[in-house]
Formats: sequence, structure tokens, C-alpha cells
Amino acid sequence: MRVLLVSTYDLGRQPFGLASPAAWLRHAGVDVDCADTSRERLTDERIAAAELVAFYLPMHTATRLAAPLIDRVKQVNPAAGLAAYGLYAPINEEWLREKGVTHVLGAEGEAELVDLAKGSEAGDESTHAWASGHESPRPLRLTPQRAGLLPLANYTQLQMPDGSTRVAGSTDATRGCKHLCRHCPIVPVYQGRFRAIPVDAVAADVAQQVAAGARHISFGDPDFFNGPTHARRIVERLAAECPGVTYDVTIKIEHILRHAAMLPLLARTGCLFITSAVESIDDTVLRHLAKGHTRADFVEAVRLCRDAGVTLSPTFVAFTPWTTLEGYDELLRTIDELDLREQVAPIQLAIRLLITSGSLLLELPDIQAAITEFDPASLTWPWRHRDPRVDALQESVMNSVRAGARKRRAVPHMTEAWYCCAEPSAEDMRLV
Repeated sequence: MRVLLVSTYDLGRQPFGLASPAAWLRHAGVDVDCADTSRERLTDERIAAAELVAFYLPMHTATRLAAPLIDRVKQVNPAAGLAAYGLYAPINEEWLREKGVTHVLGAEGEAELVDLAKGSEAGDESTHAWASGHESPRPLRLTPQRAGLLPLANYTQLQMPDGSTRVAGSTDATRGCKHLCRHCPIVPVYQGRFRAIPVDAVAADVAQQVAAGARHISFGDPDFFNGPTHARRIVERLAAECPGVTYDVTIKIEHILRHAAMLPLLARTGCLFITSAVESIDDTVLRHLAKGHTRADFVEAVRLCRDAGVTLSPTFVAFTPWTTLEGYDELLRTIDELDLREQVAPIQLAIRLLITSGSLLLELPDIQAAITEFDPASLTWPWRHRDPRVDALQESVMNSVRAGARKRRAVPHMTEAWYCCAEPSAEDMRLV
């Protein structure tokens, strides 16, 4: 069987979600073609040659961008099987089946795709048990195969304060997350579980990207400190085997505080910045989101990172049903008082809370009062603020960000902005 794996968007990175299943499928003797339509045109010839076309859906934007491609595959090659995998596949199962996708797989597609390509019953029309949290998946010991993917130079780069750039790679050291933040799309799928990818597999993936020119690695884990001992082994291995290669990670505020003793280690081993989904500085909003930290915790995390010599890059969901005009002003003042202007990308001040299928936010009465009917076009539950001035402010800020010119920032950052649990429209994607 010939399998075509398609990624439509993965935060501007060379897709791990193509490289990893490609390794599994090739190991099983399956012919694999990989296409990243965020960077290349997918020809009819490649579609026609496939017996199975599988779409990698790691995020909301990728899922929306897949819609016209699914229609095109059905038109060009109606005999091909259609599958979807990745975090947003199980939570959008109903929509995907309506689009004609027969096989809706779990967040981790490697083993399921092999089963499907080999014709076993595990690849039937039902969603895999791992997507609903009832069965442990198979070990992730194979090194992702990046041969055949577009060169790393085609993807997001590390921008240094002096204006220079470095070729960047990316990989994952863990899957899932042990936390239950109410707005997070990982929670309905993983339900508070995570697991570590073997250190040897992570190190081998980093090494092959360094050999391909990478001088910086972005770890895509939802929280790099979900397993602090595993994290220590990873960064010590990276520093020993790839001297001079820098990296960045994502860590929750509460983990920065709990494992503050590890921050100097990150600095010594080449960590340039930590992304943290702070979301809000309003303790009431943070409780609604079940973030697990407070405003005071955020302030302390800023201090700890600064003392350790690691840049903290906070991200925000600035507009929620609980946002007030006064609260938004306070957010801006706090960013200024903490001297974080350079660390916060302008788009972060315009982000609006995203409510998707299966979101735990739907359990909250405040959310039920704010949402309208589910919108299949956007794959979200649109919501309106009880104070129309807040919605008007969000639109105004977004328009200002759209109109603003890019400027050089005085801290290291990726050339494509980072989003968590709230994503831009196709128009806003041009801002990154």
C-alpha cells in the first residue's frame, strides 16, 4: 500500500507528525509519501498515487485548512481511503466523518496507521481506544524519519536580538499532559496522562536535525517539566552531544516554581527562552481556566527565570467571557511594570478564547450563557461578551496588530508566533 501523509500547518515547524509515523510505516514495509501543504503544493499526481491519504491534525488551524484538501482528495482519487490523526482528530470526529473521512484515529497515529495500512482490525471505522483514554498505546521507540521532508531552512527560524537568524529544528520529548487546564484541547483526549519518549529516540532525532543544519531546537511538549527527571536527561544529553546548539521549551508557571532549582541547568545547557501559557493575570479568570497558578505565581516565575538567566516568554488569552476593560488595562500595566514588553508578541494581546468541541469550558454556566450555536465552518462555539465594549476592544486590538509593522525584538524568539488554546484566523496567520 502507498500512504500519503499530509500536514496542513504545524506552527511553521517541519512536522514531527509526518516524520514519526513515516518511520513506523516504513519500518513495517509500507511505501510512504509526505506532503506539507503549508510549504509546498500538493499535486494531483501525488494524490492519485495514494491508496490511503491520512491528514495530520495537531491544532485547530490545521484542521480547518484540511477541509478543502479532503474535498480535493475525494474528487481526484475517490477510491483512496481517508484517515485523520493527531490531537484534533478525535475531538472533531463527527465533522470529519461528515466530510467523508472513514478512519478517525487517535492523537498518536503511528501504530494505528500501521494497522490500517496492513489491513488489521485496529484500523477500522471506529476511533481508537487511546483517543478516549481506555488503552495504553505502543512504545514510541523509533526515530522519526525526516528524509523526504522539506529542508529545515523552509521553516520557522530563531531570530536573535542582533537581527541574525539560526536554522531551527523541533521535536517532542513527551506526549500528553498530566494537568487538566479547562480550556486546553489536550485534556479531552489525554485526560491528565502523559508519557515520555525514550531519551535515545529524542537524541537521535535532534542529532539528525543538527546534521541537517539546525542550530536551535524547539521542544514541542505541552509541558517540558511534566517529567522533570526525563527533562534533565534530555537537556544534558543535548548539551553533551550537540555543543553550541540552543533550544527552547514550554513550561507551566506552577512547574517553573516547583522545579526552580532546574532553571540554572536549562541556562547552562543552552535554553534561550521558556514559553509559558500564563493566559491571564486575573485570579478569577485563572480559576475559571483551572490554570493552577495565580498572578503572584506569575510574578515570581518572572523573577526566577530572570535570576537564572533564561528569558520567560509569556503567552496570553487576553479576551475571555470574564475579561473586563479594567482587567485588560491592568494586563498592559503589568507587562510594562515587569519589563516584559519585548517578551510578549503583539498578537498575544489580541487573542480571543477558543472553545472547541469537547472543551471542558462547556461545563461552566458562564460559558453556556455566552456561546451561540456551534459553527461547523470555524469548528468552534462562538461566544459574545456580556459587555459589547470588550468585544469591540478585541476587534480593535486585532486590527491594530494587523496594521502594525513588524519590528525587531530585543530577545530571542521564533519567526513564527506561538499560540496555545486560542488560534488566529487564516487572515491573522499572515501576522506571524
